[in-house]
Amino acid sequence: MIIMKSRLNVIDNSGALIVECIKVLRNARWASIGDEIVVSVKSAKPVPSSTPGTSATSKIRKGDVVRAVIVRTKKEIPRADGRFIRFDDNACVLINNQKQPIGSRILGLVARELREKKWVKIVSMAPKVI
Repeated sequence: MIIMKSRLNVIDNSGALIVECIKVLRNARWASIGDEIVVSVKSAKPVPSSTPGTSATSKIRKGDVVRAVIVRTKKEIPRADGRFIRFDDNACVLINNQKQPIGSRILGLVARELREKKWVKIVSMAPKVI
């Protein structure tokens, strides 16, 4: 369960490391796996100014407000077979306004529930789906 002011790890290579939820994008007080939220970047990797081939505007910086999809939560979620699944941290993947991931790689596990919620691009980029 992710509410306002919750901090999440970012598991893609967009440049952000830790984000804070500032809005849940549906009429609910909390968000779960597969839900879209608006986040503020609290810490990010430093962007070198002389990186050849990349523009500084393509990187995520501290203070940016972007959208994200929740891919892991500490709160357990039930599965159809009666089991519950939970993770050690709250994590998300940053997306743009067209609902495409900003990063080109995902660096960790994602939940299988993302496939049911139509986030197939994120599931296909992930190295492991649980």
